[in-house]
Amino acid sequence: MKAAKMLDFEALARAEARDVPYRYIVADGVLSREDAAAVRRDYPAINRSGYLPLSKLDARGAFADLIADLRSPRLAAALSALLGLDLSDKPRMITVRRLSKIGDGRIHNDSESKICTMLIYLNDDWDAAEGGAIRALNGPEDMDDFAEEVAPLAGKAFAFRRSENSWHGHPPFAGERYVVQTTFLTSEEELARKENRGGLQMFMKRINPFAN
Repeated sequence: MKAAKMLDFEALARAEARDVPYRYIVADGVLSREDAAAVRRDYPAINRSGYLPLSKLDARGAFADLIADLRSPRLAAALSALLGLDLSDKPRMITVRRLSKIGDGRIHNDSESKICTMLIYLNDDWDAAEGGAIRALNGPEDMDDFAEEVAPLAGKAFAFRRSENSWHGHPPFAGERYVVQTTFLTSEEELARKENRGGLQMFMKRINPFAN
């Protein structure tokens, strides 16, 4: 099997799956602090909030190395084993964030076209009191009713299997919050639709930086 460029797949495989309130994992050490710093150094020039589709961004250096691992069959195999899925032939969409605004992170559940999602965090340090740490929620009503909170620190990964009750979100935060998200989808048609929608959102933000 091809060697990883950046991710520690053994650290990912050691993660213990939780089944309450839904199937998810939290992994530590999937990326070293030094590698995370290199990825931030080579990050795309993003000056707006929200997740932006990788297909609309430039990938170079250490950032490109991380993306290569996120696109690899090894990631599909690892998440399949951890989350009880078969992702071997499923398309994946990678989206990238550098900035958050206060309105981001509200309680939500993903659409049925998303099979599972993994978040890789890249931040050197984090103050939990400032918000911005994702929570596996017990329901859709209360951000403070959660099973687990994951600080967005370099090397941490949060991945979950989409279900009817896979509610998640994070307390309000505005500022730098580096995270790369990989989502496996049900079909190539869904991938094309979401990529096109993401490109439209980028265009709208260019002409109106305050657009949602």
